[in-house]
Order: sequence, then structure tokens, then C-alpha cells
Amino acid sequence: MKLLACICVVIISFTSHSQNSEFKIITDLPFLLKEISGIENSSHKDSFWAINDSGNTKEIFLLNLKGDIIKSINIENSKNKDWEDICTDRNGNLYIGDFGNNKNHRENLIIYKINKIDNIKGSIVKAQKIHFSLEDQKNFPPSKYNLNYDIEAMIHYNKNIYLFTKSRAKPYNGLCKLYRLSDQKGRYIAELISEIYTCYDYKKCSITGASISPDNKTIALLMHNKVMLLSDFSGDDFFEGYRETIYLNHNSQKEAIYFKDNKTLIIADERNKSRGGNLYVLTF
Repeated sequence: MKLLACICVVIISFTSHSQNSEFKIITDLPFLLKEISGIENSSHKDSFWAINDSGNTKEIFLLNLKGDIIKSINIENSKNKDWEDICTDRNGNLYIGDFGNNKNHRENLIIYKINKIDNIKGSIVKAQKIHFSLEDQKNFPPSKYNLNYDIEAMIHYNKNIYLFTKSRAKPYNGLCKLYRLSDQKGRYIAELISEIYTCYDYKKCSITGASISPDNKTIALLMHNKVMLLSDFSGDDFFEGYRETIYLNHNSQKEAIYFKDNKTLIIADERNKSRGGNLYVLTF
């Protein structure tokens, strides 16, 4: 696939705020999920799927909103190189993104697809594999000024997977790239759709998770202290629509997010020595 002739670049200023939003803690999470990196809604009532990132087991966990682990499923033909996010499609298939790329040198990016995740009865399953590379990455790694190929967020929309990158550039530049990728097993080149610049503070403006609302009208992008909502977009250049920023007045290593309904987000952060390891709810 050829590089798109024109890539839209948008500079974002975090100035808006939802006056009607409420952010609060629900419960703490089990220590087994201290490095939680992705969560997604389940069709089982008041429950969700969760994964850990690199260095952990190749399991996906089903939890209730009290933080109890209901079951775990081992993805036997996978590796947890650096699992960073999960999402589902309209048919109940779940996707696990093994695309964490802190050093920007990976050439083995992969997404594992598990069919009908909520219907699985056993504790072991095989996944389909979606291998891919990024259209505009030519060097592994690129120069320190162009370390813009780490991925920690994805959604499923209209039969495609969409990826949002996290900059590792030095100095940090706040660049987030949006790519489109097939949801079918095989090998692909992910197409670059658009780009935005968030801000120049790594700890506050890096995209660490994403989710799309059940009605497909709103996308939530997670950062450590805020959530950016994208809406009123046309087609799949999600950055071209309306953008609203909800400040959480809370700063921690938030890594995972999903829509419980069209106006409710569930958020999780990693546990460290002083804080985190919790499940939160944001209504807006």
C-alpha cells in the first residue's frame, strides 16, 4: 500500500472541560493485574476483560466490577511480548494488541483475534494472527527525534482496526498517529490516516488507551490525567471532528479504558509503590 499523498496534521490545545462529568474510584484491582494495560466490556453482566503488559502471562482475565477475577483464558499460540490494549467487534470477537514498542525497533507487531470470547467455556484457546507493519516506518529504530511508533491504544470500527501511537521522541513531541488495519488474519501494512500533536509533556499527553462507544459515535483516548473525546467525525479521520477534553483532577499511570455505555467509561491504572491498581468510573 502506498503512503497516503496527504496526511492531516492537527495541533490540539487542551482547553475544554466537561462541566457535567464525574470521576470516582470503584474498587481496587487484584495484585495479579498490577500491570493492567487493556480492558474491554463483556456481554456478561457488569463484567469486563483485562490483560497485563510485557513480562506477564499470555492470559486474558474476566472480572466483575467489584474487582474479582471470574475466569482466565490462556491464549496458547501467543506470546506476551508487550500486550498493550484490547477491543471487540460487533460480532463479539476480541483483539489483543501485542504492539508495545518502547524502543521503536520491533518488526514483529501482531494482533491476536479470539472468536466469540464471551462464549468460550474452557480455559485455553487458539487465536488467529494479524501480523502487520506501519506504512511509514522505514528504520528500526528511527532517530531519537522520530521515535513515534510505539502503540498502546486501538479500537475496532466498521470492519477495521484503528491504532493510536504514543511518542517516545527525544525531546518529546506529543505526536499521535492514527493507522487503519484489516481485522482479518494475515499480513498487512497499516495505513497512516492522520496525525495530531497533543502537548509537550510526556507524563500528561501520551495516549495510553482507547475505546469507542456502543453507538459508534464517540471515541475516548486515555492519558494519565485526562480523557479526550472525539465525536462528529466523518469517515475514519477521527481527529477531524469535535474534540472535548475531560480533566480528571487525578494523575496516575492510567493504561486502560472502555465504554460501559454511551456516557460511562471504566478506567484502570497500573499499581506502583505509592498509588494505582484501581478501577474508576467516569460519567459525562
